[in-house]
Amino acid sequence: MSRPWSRVGVRSASVGLLVAGLIGGVYLGKDRVVQAPQQSSEASNVVQVDVDDMQLLKQRAGQHAAARAYQRQAEGDAAAKAAAEAKAAAGKAHELETKAIAAKKAEEKAAAEAAAKKKAEESGGPVEYTGPVPSSCNEYSGSRKTGCALMLEAGFDIDQFPCLDKLWKKESGWNYRASNSSSGAYGIPQALPGSKMASVADDWKTNPATQIKWGLGYIEGRYDTPCGAWSHSQSTGWY
Repeated sequence: MSRPWSRVGVRSASVGLLVAGLIGGVYLGKDRVVQAPQQSSEASNVVQVDVDDMQLLKQRAGQHAAARAYQRQAEGDAAAKAAAEAKAAAGKAHELETKAIAAKKAEEKAAAEAAAKKKAEESGGPVEYTGPVPSSCNEYSGSRKTGCALMLEAGFDIDQFPCLDKLWKKESGWNYRASNSSSGAYGIPQALPGSKMASVADDWKTNPATQIKWGLGYIEGRYDTPCGAWSHSQSTGWY
């Protein structure tokens, strides 16, 4: 091979290598350009997944908080309702108990009055008073004690009893069987006729309490107070 051709061959080989290197660089650059967007996309996807997870966690936390709040509200409403029902039940029970006690007392009082009436009928004596007697009436006895208790029960003050005591001492001596043969007046208050007292009870002939109740009603209707009736009796001789 001649030297000039040898030089041409070397130059051709160098040019070939240079072209090959350029081509290879282009391909390498191309690969790098293509790979860069792929890595960026993957990173973006990871970030988006994290954001979605956080939103989902927040959403679930909000749902749990709302559920707990609803549960607390429901429990509070249930407790308030139970308390109201318990209070209403207690009030009703107290009312029923009060009515039962009152009914029992009324029954016991009726039984005692019936027993006293029966005893009086059998013995021929007066019907015994079985009602309560205030301590302010304890200084009196018999029908006077009953009269004092019933006068207070009727709403008069205790300072009215001396007038009532004088009035009925004058009229009947507090004798439940006192009878005026000329007028037909009968009993402690000298009702005229005596049968008027049946408006209180049918045992008016033998029960001092029945006579006293009628007499107090009569006094209140005509004279307002026992002292008013006594004052009229002193002025006219009757009431």
